[in-house]
Amino acid sequence: MLNPGDAISLLPEPANRLDSSAVAVFSFRGFQIGYLSAERCGWIGAKIQQGQDVRAIFQAPTNDGAIIRVHLDGGTPTLPPPPPESVLSVDALYAQQADLASGFWPDYLPPDD
Repeated sequence: MLNPGDAISLLPEPANRLDSSAVAVFSFRGFQIGYLSAERCGWIGAKIQQGQDVRAIFQAPTNDGAIIRVHLDGGTPTLPPPPPESVLSVDALYAQQADLASGFWPDYLPPDD
């Protein structure tokens, strides 16, 4: 499990038999979590192979992968600010209304369809 802001390693795989420009994505614990998309791997992989200090962090999971933030000049990537409350899910809003100290949880109000 990765948390937002966790470091990510990007390692080119020139010997990859399916795509010589493939770039593997590893968690800070050393587990491979996937590959960069075909649209980005050639460009970012070339930057890494040219010796540029490319750094990346995990931002969020998606249904078919993850969002990572990449900095191409050795700087530390940063996370964007959290989304405004209006974008938060109903469950997140529900959890924000809970008063954990008193044990109070408001009644769940499902979203209208």
